[in-house]
Amino acid sequence: MAITPPYLKHGDCIGVVCPAGFMPADKVQTCLQVLDNWGYQVKVGTTVGSQCHYFSGTDEERLADLQQMLDDEDVHAILCARGGYGLTRMIDKINFKKFCRKPKWIIGFSDISVLHSHIHRQYGIATLHAPMAAAFNSDAYKNEYVESLRNAVAGIKADYICDSHAYNKKGSCSGELVGGNLSLIAHLCGTESAFKTRRRILFLEDVSEYIYNVDRMFYQLKRNGMFDRLAGLIIGGFTDMKDTTTPFGKQVYDVIHDLVKNYDYPIAFGFPVSHDKENLALKIGREYKLTVAGKKVRLMEK
Repeated sequence: MAITPPYLKHGDCIGVVCPAGFMPADKVQTCLQVLDNWGYQVKVGTTVGSQCHYFSGTDEERLADLQQMLDDEDVHAILCARGGYGLTRMIDKINFKKFCRKPKWIIGFSDISVLHSHIHRQYGIATLHAPMAAAFNSDAYKNEYVESLRNAVAGIKADYICDSHAYNKKGSCSGELVGGNLSLIAHLCGTESAFKTRRRILFLEDVSEYIYNVDRMFYQLKRNGMFDRLAGLIIGGFTDMKDTTTPFGKQVYDVIHDLVKNYDYPIAFGFPVSHDKENLALKIGREYKLTVAGKKVRLMEK
């Protein structure tokens, strides 16, 4: 199991940064206020509200902001305000020496999957796939998904139950949890940042992709051996999928099911991890037990 960073205590500091896509400062304010209400100090990075075309600053500015938060011993966790795209452009320039000596929780999803995967592969340190700043807006911070983030950073062990799906494969398994955004995990294949998946529980989700792209990326993971010796597989939300002018001919879960149905480990479709509101906090690198039964699916942190 990966090294687990210290859980947060009342008064600890959470740094908030935008290491990838641009996010207007006003869209982060509710998140900052709620973190304060939860009893944490908040340190806002220079990239929050900053913009350089698509990005929240130049590569150099985003690197410097993230590096400062990683190195700051008074910062106990780093919440990435949004994903988008950008971490791949600077992942090889980040210095993780101080972070490894004193690990802290890295929080986020989508493009933040690059950080999760790289840190797990290179340093064996647990990170947190969880809602980001936009999930707090319009009173959404009151829902169970943002609450799962609050519980996770405080060290409360997860115990999630969701409905079953017709494509599920029944069974039970335990293993270290890894995963994240399909596009980024496929993108990292063949690099020194890619997850090792043997004997692990892998979860995948994505948004706004063409169905044929999902098919292609699943084939890429399959040919790369990422599905071969899993303990279990979790298929999260694949939201806002698109089709080509000439239809691909299948819906996205049909595509995925055709590619994974012959594996003999437990498989859970429709788990609430996604780019939509349904996005439960998952600790990458921690041990979980996955139980896929007839009517319910349970994912419990060990």
